[in-house]
Amino acid sequence: MQPSSSKTGWFPIVLRLDGERVLVIGGGNVAANKVQLLVPTGARVEVLSPALSPELQTLAEDGVITHVQIDVTEADVTARLPGCRLVYIATNDNALNRSLAAVCQAANVPVCAVDDPGVSSFITPALTTRGEVQVAVSTGGAAPVLARRLRAKIEEILPAGLHKLADFMQTMRLPLRAKLPNPSDRRQVWERFLDGRGSHLALSGDTAGAEQELDRLLNDHSLQGEVWLVGAGPGDPNLLTLAALRLMQDADTVLYDNLIGPDILNYVRRDAERIFVGKRRNRHTLPQEGINDELVRRAKAGERVLRLKGGDPFIFGRGGEEMEALMEAGIPFRIVPGISAANGCAAYAGIPLTHRDCAQACLFITGHARADGTLELAWETIALRRQTVVIYMGLNMLPFLCTQLKTHGLPGTWPAALVERGTTPQQRVFTGTLDTLPDLATQHDVVSPTLVIIGEVVNHRVQPTQEVQ
Repeated sequence: MQPSSSKTGWFPIVLRLDGERVLVIGGGNVAANKVQLLVPTGARVEVLSPALSPELQTLAEDGVITHVQIDVTEADVTARLPGCRLVYIATNDNALNRSLAAVCQAANVPVCAVDDPGVSSFITPALTTRGEVQVAVSTGGAAPVLARRLRAKIEEILPAGLHKLADFMQTMRLPLRAKLPNPSDRRQVWERFLDGRGSHLALSGDTAGAEQELDRLLNDHSLQGEVWLVGAGPGDPNLLTLAALRLMQDADTVLYDNLIGPDILNYVRRDAERIFVGKRRNRHTLPQEGINDELVRRAKAGERVLRLKGGDPFIFGRGGEEMEALMEAGIPFRIVPGISAANGCAAYAGIPLTHRDCAQACLFITGHARADGTLELAWETIALRRQTVVIYMGLNMLPFLCTQLKTHGLPGTWPAALVERGTTPQQRVFTGTLDTLPDLATQHDVVSPTLVIIGEVVNHRVQPTQEVQ
């Protein structure tokens, strides 16, 4: 249960109410909905109302709830509050609901006046229940219909036998702890169980088969570390792949770059160790060799290490170097591609990377200069018509890049664009030409990360949102 946004403090989503007395004031369908939530908790439910809905009447006749047939007053509620754990108020009289809620608040008894969070000390989320597994959705009282709609979606996803799986895991929890005292070892075994046939056996109710599968995993278990080279996409968390999300939840340690923002890191398992290894001005980070060594060291220690990179790990992400280091050290690894910055930023900017009228090829290059400030590229193959050129890390060298492309054959009027912080809420897109692009970057204080797109495809841009030109 969760308080309204105007309150302080929190009630737990799931309360143990075995034997506790709970008052429900009102006898209609709304009250019946609350009673249906309370009965499975073992609460002693008393319903105060002059009449009952057919559903509540049946529960009262069966002895599941106690019905007190009265026209409820403040005095009635006051007399029954001692020893009461919770109160739900669900009459069709808003004024009465509010006055009764005030009585409960004054007695420090948690109260929920249905559809009136302003006078409630807690609200009830929309619950999906599979035995001991409960998923709660709440909007803080702002949009109950939305919460119910989300609950319906969750109902569709969760298998009906999920409670059997939870019961099995609860039963085996202590025996597994006795055999594997290390929490990291147990977590790995359980994750392999859930990812394999064991979970299917438990879901179907085959307890013996599930136990045999768990024993097999336990006997085969050794503290085996591995490394996952994962692309996180260009910035929008919605562009994460399902494979990336799963590994982000399983990793013991995460090594991440500066292009990985907090919105994406929020999807990492809460207790995973996070290590920043990117490059930022005036901030010391590991060189690439140090990153390689750290990946190997942690994997050999039994950790599952997530190397999380912006975009795709194999497109200017040095994933190839890390892969080679892992192979040389004999470390098992997996590779999960990500949506590249070129694909994501161009799409969000409304610029097609290829077009049959003007671009039958697309060239990705890096504009990052060497330590001595030089940038040597095959300009004769870059400065060609009927292709698109996408330049990563080219902002600092933008005047030089534009000059070289013009020197090697492209006109100064050749279309070009800058996509700053692509796919994020801070995205800005500036379109111009090779002649005007450097001045546009200076005029609008464009900052990294910025992608440069050069070619006639820029003229085919559509604008899904209003942006600065």
